[in-house]
Amino acid sequence: MGSTEQFTDGNQALTLERLGDLAPGTLAMLGELVEQANWNQTADDWAVFFANGTIYVVRDGAGKIVASGAVLPLGASRPGHLAGLTGRGVAWIGMIIVRPEWRARGLARRVFDQCVRHVKSQDRIPLLDATPIGEALYTQFGFDVLWRLTRWRRGPQPRTRPDLPAAMPDIESLAELDQEALGFSRTEVLQALFGRAGTRFIRRPLGFAIVRAGRVAHQLGPIVATNEETAIALMRDAAGSCAGPLLIDVPDERPLLRQALLDAGFAPERSFARMALATAEQRVPRGQTHFIQAIAGPEFA
Repeated sequence: MGSTEQFTDGNQALTLERLGDLAPGTLAMLGELVEQANWNQTADDWAVFFANGTIYVVRDGAGKIVASGAVLPLGASRPGHLAGLTGRGVAWIGMIIVRPEWRARGLARRVFDQCVRHVKSQDRIPLLDATPIGEALYTQFGFDVLWRLTRWRRGPQPRTRPDLPAAMPDIESLAELDQEALGFSRTEVLQALFGRAGTRFIRRPLGFAIVRAGRVAHQLGPIVATNEETAIALMRDAAGSCAGPLLIDVPDERPLLRQALLDAGFAPERSFARMALATAEQRVPRGQTHFIQAIAGPEFA
């Protein structure tokens, strides 16, 4: 398929296309999608996909964006024998959103199918974090669940810790630990997160955490640490420095961290499933997954 595909829904003409610009009007329509889905992504998040990957959209006959999907190629797998079994690495699929009035009409399936075909054409393994509704669709494409996680939300609270530093850290050392945890690198994503105004981070000898602004709440994550005790300390310092609403997405098999979140005033909000699609000849790269204490959000692994 080329950069555009024409199709119809009833008597309405629609176009599936690869987004060619992020002009203010385009960003406004993408922002409407996020707002109507009650998600937390910002224009900065869309910019990461546009600069480093590909955004697909469905437009109606008037040119309005009514659905979206995005592909973000990520770096190489960890060195070793698995490197030869993962093709050119992995790619993240995210931002599968449909305007409410266009839902249940096959648009999510259509744009998701294009994202999957895009990833396969690059000889990469597609990965994603799925909502329960998304999981039902992605399973039909052959995706398997790797592990499950939960989004936790905390409302506004008075600060109990000093503000975290905003200076640019040593990305290389953080990226090494991050790659060890994930099994693949995402250095460009980390650089983009750290390059934003207002991003804060905290580093300990055995881990690090990032806090960044979202549309409706700050996102705490990723937290990468070699043990839950370090993760809890990082979470408490980061959460205590943030007075506004806060979100954090944590793998379900983190009982100590989950209890610490409850003690800190967080409550579970929604579930996700990390999923992957690999051929019989491929192997999904797996790192030290017990180092993943909180993800960067369902848009960025």
